[in-house]
Amino acid sequence: MSAQETIHRGATQRAPSFGDPLDYVTVTVGEQILGLPIGRVHDVFIATRITPVPSAPKEIVGLLNLRGRVVTAICMRKRLGRFVDLSNHCNEKCELVAVGIDLGGEAYALIVDAVGEVMRLDQSTFEPVPVHLDRSWAALAAGVHRLDDRLLVVLNVDAVLKIDLPIAA
Repeated sequence: MSAQETIHRGATQRAPSFGDPLDYVTVTVGEQILGLPIGRVHDVFIATRITPVPSAPKEIVGLLNLRGRVVTAICMRKRLGRFVDLSNHCNEKCELVAVGIDLGGEAYALIVDAVGEVMRLDQSTFEPVPVHLDRSWAALAAGVHRLDDRLLVVLNVDAVLKIDLPIAA
């Protein structure tokens, strides 16, 4: 179907013990930097063709083909309740930055504005979700790390991928 430019990551995940560093793949959505636990990230790629799915929830952009596997594409801007500039969305020849995640044998692509670096942070800087964080964001966050100049919101990947699907009549 479509060609996908891919960077494959073969990371394994284990439960961190006290004092172990925590590794995150950083992404940006709008001006906010977000962290995805590196053990949950399988790929970082450019999605070139996405097939829309009629009557899908607003967060689901569509389906794409990644190395012969059908992948559900989720717009993180919509998932986080951020403004989506429709003039930047395109139908045919579009290149969207995506992070590949698996959950329960299903493949997902989180469409983000940009992928940053891998950050290794000390577990002692990890804090619970702040009480003043927007409710929609708090429901998707696992916690935060205070960086020198900004806040890294660590996403709970399972919560991000739990999208309420409409019940067919």
